[in-house]
Amino acid sequence: MKLKDKIALVTGSSRGVGRAVALGLAKQGANVVINYTSNENAANEVVEAIQSMGGKAIAVKADVAQKAEVENLVNSAIDTFGRLDILVNNAGFTRPAMMIKMTEDQWDQVVDIHLKGAFLCAQAAGLHMKEQKSGKIINVTSVAGIVGTVGQINYSAAKGGIISMTKSIARELARYNVCANVISLGIVATDMTEKIRSDEKLKEIYMNRILLKRFAEADDIAPAFAFLASDESNYITGQLLCVDGGYGMI
Repeated sequence: MKLKDKIALVTGSSRGVGRAVALGLAKQGANVVINYTSNENAANEVVEAIQSMGGKAIAVKADVAQKAEVENLVNSAIDTFGRLDILVNNAGFTRPAMMIKMTEDQWDQVVDIHLKGAFLCAQAAGLHMKEQKSGKIINVTSVAGIVGTVGQINYSAAKGGIISMTKSIARELARYNVCANVISLGIVATDMTEKIRSDEKLKEIYMNRILLKRFAEADDIAPAFAFLASDESNYITGQLLCVDGGYGMI
């Protein structure tokens, strides 16, 4: 178990990708802080799943776009487990619209959660990691942040920003033995991608872009996070790892 006794915080982990990552880290021995914004029952289900593995977990409600709530989230991890070794910035959602019709509110909501939220969490967690002279920050981006996408310029802009932000975090925190990397995901089988996966026309479009000709499952993505969270990646920082079935190559 490569993460035995490590303490991890995964934002947006009550469902979808975040849930898969949290469970994947727990399977490798990590104790996990589950973050949610509205669905407490779903968050508690993830906690119970981790506890059933023999691990420890707590659920903490926090809006990652709010500095005070982020500080409470990180402090809850420290108060409960005594330290914080791993931060996975995963929280996010979409507010799609074509650029010409996109409202300022649609732009702000998505950029605040994806980009500002990741910054605030990295800032709060980085303070503790600096003091303990160790830590792993893993940010989540998307193929949309690399090649762009139609109808989600807000999401693409935020995800593109995460890549550059990760490199800056890596440069600033390297002297404290803290590594920061970013994982780019393609289409993962979650609630967020249900329309793409169930609409035959959309499914065909995306399948033509994915070299491996299938959507990702939880077991496809979790190992990459476990690797970058582990001591096996102690000499890797500032890097982009694409776990997208080859989508980003097209």
